[in-house]
Amino acid sequence: MKRLLGAAAALAMLIGCSAEKPAETKKIEKPKPPDVYRVKFATTKGDFVVESRREWAPYGSNHFYELVDAKYFDGAKFYRVLRKYVAQFGIAADPKMGALYREMRIPDDPVKQKNVRGALSFAMNGPATRSTQVFINLANNTALDKDGFAPFAKVVEGMDVVDKLAFVYGDTMNRGGGGPDPNKAELMGNEYLERQFPRLDGIITARVMK
Repeated sequence: MKRLLGAAAALAMLIGCSAEKPAETKKIEKPKPPDVYRVKFATTKGDFVVESRREWAPYGSNHFYELVDAKYFDGAKFYRVLRKYVAQFGIAADPKMGALYREMRIPDDPVKQKNVRGALSFAMNGPATRSTQVFINLANNTALDKDGFAPFAKVVEGMDVVDKLAFVYGDTMNRGGGGPDPNKAELMGNEYLERQFPRLDGIITARVMK
């Protein structure tokens, strides 16, 4: 009987330990974003800089800072580039990184700035669905304002670099174009994008400027 009790106690301890470890590894420490900050993007076409102000869109600005601080965008592709419309990115190069952040959705911000050329907004699919995907307006897309796309940053240096991003594949497959399938890209990351769409431009690094 004592042996059985001892074995049961040991098993309970192992179960308890194994249940605690995953919670520790999944914990994400969120940095405190400044009110105004700049991010330098080094890309396969050159460098550009964006400036974000919390007053424009608090949730969006703070979340973007967290993603950059976590190096989430490093290696990510500009997987949806439409001439004179938008350049979209935010699907992680590593699908494990993507799975970690994809469900971290943020509340909606009121639209205080316009989606003019150079402005950055989070992509979304309905209310409270913003997570990791961002687009840069390549033209004045103020028609998007009424749909709730809230700009949180703008390109302040290197817009000519953004204009050079490859747009060879057209829109994404789910929108009837010849570009990537976003679902496959999220599941497989750059393994899928680099094999099937080798001409996509990408982000080498994105870093908050000191």
